Amino acid sequence: MDSTSKTVTYSPAYTIVPTYECFNRCSYCNFRTDLGASSWLKLEDAERQLKSLQNAGVIEILVLSGEVHPESPQRESWFQRIYNICELALSLGFLPHTNVGPLSFAEMEQLKAVNVSMGLMVEQVTPRLLQSVHRHAPSKVPEMRLQQLAWAGKLQIPFTTGLLLGIGETMAERRETLAAIAQIHQRWNHIQEVILQPYSPGRKESWVASPFSAADLVKVVTLARQILPGEITLQIPPNLVQDSSYLITCLNAGARDLGGIGPRDEVNPDYPHPVDTDLAKILEEAGWHLAPRLPVYPQYDEWLPSHLQLAVKKTRKNLSLTTGAAKNDASLPL
Repeated sequence: MDSTSKTVTYSPAYTIVPTYECFNRCSYCNFRTDLGASSWLKLEDAERQLKSLQNAGVIEILVLSGEVHPESPQRESWFQRIYNICELALSLGFLPHTNVGPLSFAEMEQLKAVNVSMGLMVEQVTPRLLQSVHRHAPSKVPEMRLQQLAWAGKLQIPFTTGLLLGIGETMAERRETLAAIAQIHQRWNHIQEVILQPYSPGRKESWVASPFSAADLVKVVTLARQILPGEITLQIPPNLVQDSSYLITCLNAGARDLGGIGPRDEVNPDYPHPVDTDLAKILEEAGWHLAPRLPVYPQYDEWLPSHLQLAVKKTRKNLSLTTGAAKNDASLPL
């Protein structure tokens, strides 16, 4: 690695989906299916998937699910399936990160025992979107999403959140969303990443709109870096930034992470993830070094239960040996 190059990180990840069924109907969604339209993932099938990944360089298992209504008689079974998948992933040497929509405080507290970090997109805090793209999405009420961030802080859960850009919000409303995230973090100091996700049209959605422009994404990266505390890492998804020159411009503006990179982007299935070696070459030509990381940043290790701390320590040590990373390189959040 050139000593003058700068570091941008990514998580070697694989996504497990317990169910695509979701009671929300966000009009831009390319993930969900109707209730009863698809079967839930069986635990034995999840085990087969996970075992096939054990020598594939995967570190993070992202558990990503459609949402079951809090009052549904299936809620308890759904939650238990998520818990069991996380527990299984840990037993096979992976580090789980769960993002399954709003949870109760008790559910979050239970999942802390089997997750090294968790996440939930705020998307936008403007209630105006409840009359448009979120009209049929009860769990997209801004106060509910911000409550999750606060609960995560109270529970000392390392957390990832983010904005969905280009769904009808204004620049002033983006600023308001970033300020709300910053305010919650300033109280709890628990938000490790904020994703800036540009809306990208897909084949399954009911909404018809233009993709969020790469030039505007650069502006939002710049804005986010001005508003958010410096310890929060800005993440941009490289598969949704088609022009590599804009990807580099986003990094120069303050983005420092490219998120989970794996075989399939379940949220944006029409936009395959780039192969990490190809991505590394593009970045290297622009003076950037691509480095793998864990789904939990080192400053949050002590928040984890002792059994998770041991798992993280082992994984971080193995990654350091694999990548040849220097132990004391503070720029690399292994």
